[in-house]
Amino acid sequence: SEVAAVRRARAAGKLTLRIALFPSLADWHRVADSVAADGPGDDWVRLDGVKGYVDGSLGSTTALFFEPYEDEPGTSGLLVTPEDSLRRWIGAADSAGLQVAVHAIGEKANALILDIYDSLARAHGPRDRRFRIEHAQHLRPRDVERLAAQGVVASMQPYHAIDDGRWAAKRLGARVVNSYVFRSLLDHHAHLAFGSDWTVAPLDPIVGLYAAVTRRTLDGKNPGGWLPEQKISLAEALTAYTRGNAYGVFAEATRGTLRKGYRADLVLLDRDLFTIRPEAIEGARVRVTIVGGRVVFERGT
Repeated sequence: SEVAAVRRARAAGKLTLRIALFPSLADWHRVADSVAADGPGDDWVRLDGVKGYVDGSLGSTTALFFEPYEDEPGTSGLLVTPEDSLRRWIGAADSAGLQVAVHAIGEKANALILDIYDSLARAHGPRDRRFRIEHAQHLRPRDVERLAAQGVVASMQPYHAIDDGRWAAKRLGARVVNSYVFRSLLDHHAHLAFGSDWTVAPLDPIVGLYAAVTRRTLDGKNPGGWLPEQKISLAEALTAYTRGNAYGVFAEATRGTLRKGYRADLVLLDRDLFTIRPEAIEGARVRVTIVGGRVVFERGT
């Protein structure tokens, strides 16, 4: 399994990054048993929770919306996991003390998972559970407010905004304004965590920072930014990639911030991102990567 493979790499001294594993939500019982028997792991390899799916993707018209697609009026997307299964599995995983992360892209998918998270949190009582929504791509304003109020972590991938922004409007019409609403989420004080969605998208976080700050689509047709009202600052984007990510896996007390006593995980870039034009961010390169105080990458001169 992927868990065993990662642990073998760690044992062989070949692991150069910290890994939080989220096996399938349907396997919550196996994960809960493993954590109960052996613990979640350590700072390097952890079984942090389980991951499920509500819907598909925007590109394949399987992301779930309330209304049909503009360019595919015969469909409004797919519910890829039955709602009763989602409720049962998430409830069981939460009862077992596991963190739950669920993929939701379309507006209806996000509304549904927020409904489920809210009802289960109320039923099971107060706990620092940090439910996550992976992608949270298309959120109605009322659901932005609900996500923030419920304390759900919006785990998002900025690169998709400058990729999808080339064609999303033909698929969504007027609803497109609810896409990748980074600014709205931060304005409502939501917990925002940024990632890559690799291998579907590039792993490079520099590209993600550029996307979040400029929202310039890959085709060059939005020099001022696609849905520019949703741009965020460089400091906000860096926070989402660092402290926001650490918070997303309950690690903010030891990681995600350059502070005495914290893990020495950091990168050194070839330029100061705060002194260059936002459009130039994508040209930055990592010179050195340090993980746990050890240099694991150094760019040759």
